[in-house]
Amino acid sequence: MSRWQPCKRKLFIKRLRALGFTWPSSGTRHQFMIYEEHRLTIPSNDEYSVPQLRFMLHEIEHILQRNVSIDEWNTL
Repeated sequence: MSRWQPCKRKLFIKRLRALGFTWPSSGTRHQFMIYEEHRLTIPSNDEYSVPQLRFMLHEIEHILQRNVSIDEWNTL
């Protein structure tokens, strides 16, 4: 079984694109990505810690209305 690991911002965006999100758009303080009518704010950190990554993945699962397993996330 895989473990959660910190994720670089560039890789995070690439994986979200594979899930169907749009390219990042500029907001006032952060960039955001859109999936259908949902907007996901992308923090400007260069790397996301495991707790921050898990928090954002929880939000992504809510937007997609399905679970994203660690194995699926690592293969995107």
